[in-house]
Amino acid sequence: MAAEFSRRTESLLNRADAICEHRGANLTELRRHILGMILDAASPTGAYELLDRLRQTRRGAAPPTIYRTLDFLLEQGLIHRVERLSAFVGCVAGCTVDPDGESHTHAAQFLICRKCGRVAEMQDHDVTSVLARVAKEAGFSISTATIEAEGLCSTCRTAPATRTRSN
Repeated sequence: MAAEFSRRTESLLNRADAICEHRGANLTELRRHILGMILDAASPTGAYELLDRLRQTRRGAAPPTIYRTLDFLLEQGLIHRVERLSAFVGCVAGCTVDPDGESHTHAAQFLICRKCGRVAEMQDHDVTSVLARVAKEAGFSISTATIEAEGLCSTCRTAPATRTRSN
């Protein structure tokens, strides 16, 4: 099943291998392949899109195969789920992953373009600090946090408006 991925993705997959190995987790060939598909994607990828692509090389692939793999990748902090889109994005390059822990050392923060669907992950420590402070003041212990802001990316914001023709 050795897939052809971009040089950047191969580098990120090697980093993911090292992270998993350090933790005693196993990034199997299947897990690596699915992570590679997510990392190579131009936009967030849904589970069924991943399943369709996986079936090109593994005819018998079924939804549980994808969901178990996605659960593993989420647990290892190698991907994020973008709830608004019911899709997944890779997080091997930009996130600070604690090699000894089970998850990220910060909250996931996303800017989602409602026009083109692009998702940008941001890492603003001030946002994370404010969230942690407010939670602490409320006596709340945060286990995970995902902040999703929807709007227009700079490309879509500056693109000329498309006019509709009236008949």
